[in-house]
Amino acid sequence: MQLLDGKVVSAKIKEDIKQEAAEFLQEKGRKPHLVAILVGNDGGSETYVASKMRNCEMVGFDSTNIRYDVEISEAELIAKIKEINADATIDGLIVQLPLPPHIDPEKITEAIDYRKDVDGFHPVNLGRMQRNLPCFIPATPYGIMLMLEHYNIDTAGKKAVIVGRSNIVGSPMSILLARNTQPGNCTVTITHSRTQNLREEVLQGDIVVAAIGKKNFVTADMVKEGAVVIDVGINRETSTETKSGFKLYGDVDYENVAPKASWITPVPGGVGLMTIVGLLKNTLEAAKGTIYKD
Repeated sequence: MQLLDGKVVSAKIKEDIKQEAAEFLQEKGRKPHLVAILVGNDGGSETYVASKMRNCEMVGFDSTNIRYDVEISEAELIAKIKEINADATIDGLIVQLPLPPHIDPEKITEAIDYRKDVDGFHPVNLGRMQRNLPCFIPATPYGIMLMLEHYNIDTAGKKAVIVGRSNIVGSPMSILLARNTQPGNCTVTITHSRTQNLREEVLQGDIVVAAIGKKNFVTADMVKEGAVVIDVGINRETSTETKSGFKLYGDVDYENVAPKASWITPVPGGVGLMTIVGLLKNTLEAAKGTIYKD
C-alpha cells in the first residue's frame, strides 16, 4: 500500500501557483483576487472558508471574506453577487454551502458569472466539462485528477466505481474519469444509496472513489486487492482524543481497507487538501483569462 499524500502534492502545486501569481502581479500590477461569501455561522463552513482565505495568502492572492447573517434574503444575496460579477478587480467568487433553507442554492449558483465560478458548479462550466471543453472544473474532482496525475496512476481501461452521485463530487468525477484524457479513459459506474448489490458493484472497481458522506461506509469486503482507493469523505465527530475536540473520519474504513489497496488517500491529509489546490488553480486561471478570453 502506498499513500496518495495530499500534503506532498498540494505543497508542490501551491509552490507552482505562488510563482505564477508573482508573475501575474509583476505583469498586471495586482494579485489574483478571490471573494468568498459566508452566510450564517455553520462551524464547518467557517473552518473551510478560513482555510481557503489562508491558502490564498500563502500563494500570493488577495482574498475577501464577506459574511452575512443567516436572515439575509435571497434577493439581497443575489444583488451582492451581481455587484461582484461586475467588479473587474475580482477574479473568482464562491458562495459557501450549505445555505439557509430560505435561499435556493441553484439560484445562487446560476447568479454567479460563470467566468468567475471557480467552484465549477455553474451549468455553463458543468456543460463544458461534459463536452471536454475548457472550463472551471469542480474543485474536489479537479484536485483528485491532479493527484492521480502527480502519482502517474495508470487509469486507462480501468474500471472506476464512484460511491455517491452528488453534483459536487460523484457526478463530475464520473465524467472526468470517463473522458479521453490522462488521467481518464476509465469505464465508470456510479453507485448510490439505491444501488442493488452495492458490495458486488464496488468490488469490481480498480479505482474506487468514496463520496457518499457516511463514516467508514466502504469496508474491506467491498474493495478488491490492489484497488486504488480515493476517500472524499470528511465526517466530523466529537472526540476526547484530540485538542480540537473533534476527529475526522473518511467514507472508507481506512484501517481495514488500506492493507488491500495499492494506493489510498488518508483522512485528513488527502483529498481535502487537493480541493483547496483545485480552487486556487481555478482562481489563477480566472485571473489570467486562460479559460474564458472575454
